[in-house]
Amino acid sequence: MVFSLFNNQSLQRPANRVGSRPEPESEAPESQPDLGSLSIDPEPQFGNAGSEPGFSPVMPFAAERAVSSNIFAQPISGGTAPPAYFKRRQDHPVPRTGIASPTPLATNKFYGNLYLGGLRSPAYLHPYAVHWVKGEGVSKSWGLSISHIDASQRVFGPKEPITGASKFFINPIHIESIILSAANLGSTTALTIAEMTAFSAMAELRSNSRALPSVRIPLVQGSAFITGIYQGATPVIGTGVHFRTITRALTAPKPGVVKFKIILENGVTWLLYARNTAGSPLDLQIRNGEMAVSRNAFHGTIQIAKDPGRREAIYDQACGAYATSTELSGTVKDTIGSYTLKFKKQGLTSSPLLMFALPHMVDSFSSATAKGVTSLRLQTTTKGVGTGVLGDSWTMEEKSLPTNMGFLPWLPGKGALAISSKAKAAILPVARSEIAQDMSAQSNLDSMYFSGKALAKFATIVVAVNDMLGDKQLAQTGLKKLKDAYARFAENRQKFPLFYESAWGGVVSSASYVTGNAGMDFGNTYYNDHHFHYGYFVYTAAVIAKLDSAWGAKNRDFVNTLVRDYANPSSRDKFFPVYRNFDWFHGHSWAHGLYDTLDGNDQESSSEDAMSAYAIKMWGSAIGDRNMEARGNLQLATLARSLKYYYLYTNDNKVQPANFIGNKVAGILFENKIDHTTFFGNNIEYIQGIHMIPLLPFSPLCRSTKFVDEEWKAYFSKGRIDSVPGGWRGILIGNLAQIDAKRAFGFFSANSFDATHLDGGASRTWYMAYSAALGGL
Repeated sequence: MVFSLFNNQSLQRPANRVGSRPEPESEAPESQPDLGSLSIDPEPQFGNAGSEPGFSPVMPFAAERAVSSNIFAQPISGGTAPPAYFKRRQDHPVPRTGIASPTPLATNKFYGNLYLGGLRSPAYLHPYAVHWVKGEGVSKSWGLSISHIDASQRVFGPKEPITGASKFFINPIHIESIILSAANLGSTTALTIAEMTAFSAMAELRSNSRALPSVRIPLVQGSAFITGIYQGATPVIGTGVHFRTITRALTAPKPGVVKFKIILENGVTWLLYARNTAGSPLDLQIRNGEMAVSRNAFHGTIQIAKDPGRREAIYDQACGAYATSTELSGTVKDTIGSYTLKFKKQGLTSSPLLMFALPHMVDSFSSATAKGVTSLRLQTTTKGVGTGVLGDSWTMEEKSLPTNMGFLPWLPGKGALAISSKAKAAILPVARSEIAQDMSAQSNLDSMYFSGKALAKFATIVVAVNDMLGDKQLAQTGLKKLKDAYARFAENRQKFPLFYESAWGGVVSSASYVTGNAGMDFGNTYYNDHHFHYGYFVYTAAVIAKLDSAWGAKNRDFVNTLVRDYANPSSRDKFFPVYRNFDWFHGHSWAHGLYDTLDGNDQESSSEDAMSAYAIKMWGSAIGDRNMEARGNLQLATLARSLKYYYLYTNDNKVQPANFIGNKVAGILFENKIDHTTFFGNNIEYIQGIHMIPLLPFSPLCRSTKFVDEEWKAYFSKGRIDSVPGGWRGILIGNLAQIDAKRAFGFFSANSFDATHLDGGASRTWYMAYSAALGGL
């Protein structure tokens, strides 16, 4: 049994994601060593720069006016090439090892470990995990190992001193329960990954890099069977746990299907179904306790599934059919939206398809999809118990889309909130002072993340002044300064300009190309955190375009390119992969880029995930792109549902372990473990606060009042907040506004307010307006 607890290969983060409020005139980033740069590919440039904007009334310019029947069908900007100011590169620091798919390539998906690093880390399909044994481990096999972990196998960390909850829980990895291999696979075996999509990939094991695949294994999220496709190779079924018995069923579950029951020495029962499409049926010969070999070459499929007990009949009903990929579609009408996952079924297509759904999906199933729910259950690593569902497609419904959420503070069931004349009078002098700051200097950083946060901060001030305080002249003054600061990025003149690189297919920072440092700007060059980084820019652009539609028209291509990079909805876009970050199977995003890690993908900030979806919604609204706005609304509603199960825990949470939910937030959620910490420190304000920032209208949608109250009482009540230093105190008290707005407003409006309690992405103006609105002050 192997654990990855002390072998976390995730990217090391900088010291802190939130710093003290920067001084307006002294925003000098640390210098970086010049380690040499690679030349820019001298391809012809492409795209169009547009024309100069002016100041215009609040009205969207001509755009898509109606929501399509499938909001995921059409590519953004028609799928055209990114604008010319993104310099082209054909290389990337991470090689495309063993990849047999054309670009654009997915970079933040569950199967990334099968093409990254040493190709030894698992891919987590939920509920199963697979990894290439690569001649190592107990069995020394060259096949693909399949494992499943029960809740009883988890290991929990020490108790947190404040809450008594376990600091982390983790699942063992590299257990070689059942291995799909072939007799001709040995030391020259090559693993290739083909047919890469947002939900699936095809793993291919070849006897050498030039040979045809000996076995092909479709990897699809939620697969109930792990299926090996053989086309003339001799199957080898292995194990590192040892076979106790292998028994062939006397009665075939279906014509042409042979069934074996495998009981391992750990007492776990696995089922094997073999359907031959040509030649002889599968006839296994047991060589020893670790290997069973087919007596003949085999043409057909071998399917592996774990039986949790008395559920064979369900597997018998579905055997022979398997999914090879998943197609996403969706529709929105008014406040009701739905998304459908349609599985591409192959094999015995007359059989119903059996797949596993996660808890948030089951709870939002349409009535038709719910009819396929079975009694089959298997534990997942970090997403509760998976439910076996029969059906070639699933439809999930969200019936309360936040369509009336705009730029102003908002509450579910109430909509946008106003503030009193007294509150306006208190806020206006603060706003004048903050708009007078040097927006250009504060955002002229060597980090897309911190630059984006700074711009978004000023965007909140401008929109608050314009729409809540009603001072149009002051708003226009701030808007001009904000547009000037944003221009540096829209024209790609920042310290580390963005490249469009065609090796993987995306827009990345040039920072790692120039410095040779893979961790620069939180790994942006390596596709880490793109939805966080670019989401702030998209949100800021939405505010500007709301107030100046001509600016929105001019900068539409730039902003749309950022959206396409992290949230391209359509496979018809040949420059960017579909949904780089957001995972419509899990209901949230993954931040982890092109780094091999034993525990799979991860994400630290659930609130910045929601911000990236909110930004899409508001940009779509500002430019009149109704499909984009609809996708943002649907994504936000889906996130709000999934986060309450997997990230943000009220006391009645039934999905995560009972001895973990006392932490109230996940900390860092990996595919294989959840660790109540951050990448930049263990202070409790870091761990809880990173799931708060930025506080914007979407926050109460994702962070319920019940949750905020429980979290506050657990960690910050009874004077404990007073010991939290720096910008984190401002974040925590801004969050407090949801349950005690009067106290929050008093803190930020006090004449003695200490400006060090604002981080570089927050403003006193917005926190005061936000608190006053939530409290009706």
